[in-house]
Amino acid sequence: MNVHTSKYKCNECGKCCQNNEALAVHRRIHSAEKPFECNDCNKRFTTAGNLVKHSRIHSGEKPYNCHICGKAFSQSGDLHCHMRVHTGDKPYKCSLCNKSFSRSNNLQLHKRQVNSNRRPHHCPYCGKLFKTNDNLKLHVRIHTGAKPYSCRHCSDRFTRLEQLKTHLLKSHNEGTWLTCPICQKRFSHSGHLKIHLRRHKGVKPFVCRRCPRRFCSTVELQSHQLVHTDFKQFSTQLNSIY
Repeated sequence: MNVHTSKYKCNECGKCCQNNEALAVHRRIHSAEKPFECNDCNKRFTTAGNLVKHSRIHSGEKPYNCHICGKAFSQSGDLHCHMRVHTGDKPYKCSLCNKSFSRSNNLQLHKRQVNSNRRPHHCPYCGKLFKTNDNLKLHVRIHTGAKPYSCRHCSDRFTRLEQLKTHLLKSHNEGTWLTCPICQKRFSHSGHLKIHLRRHKGVKPFVCRRCPRRFCSTVELQSHQLVHTDFKQFSTQLNSIY
């Protein structure tokens, strides 16, 4: 270690800096001190250089130009990433499928999509795949007929906990009904009320990947996706539930 730089060593993480000024800037990482403030939006920064880069957002200044296509950028890092469009360089590789990307944020998005589609848990009876082991356990009860949730008032048993809660409300008046504040319809499960309220508001957050259609719940989306396959089954009437 350089003796000169060792005296400018950070007590928090041990990093060595070239001089006292550099050490003072580095220490702001640990103290969260941000002394440089943007006059336009009041956002704060640890260094004057970062403030200058940020200020270009407001001024529209783009001093970094691509020598191939002429496109301009406000920061050198953006130009560096842009150059990969021309060079074809894709340094960010997915460890799951070896697909490569030119930007790290595109790789992170890809990983989230891959993980969201992964279904490593398979049913030993029918081979159906599931994302989580809990979902698999719930599904297996269809094959085994297991009904672990029993009513304390009668002999009825249920596969799901929410089925038991609904039974207690309807048959034994035990529990609290959830009422829609718009139409006063009652629900035994908060999830059903949440989906029902989306219908009033016209909110459809679940989008089919194969067509533009949108849906209020994942159950409706999954039922719709059968349209895009050769497999056909009778669809459940959901309006009576939601």
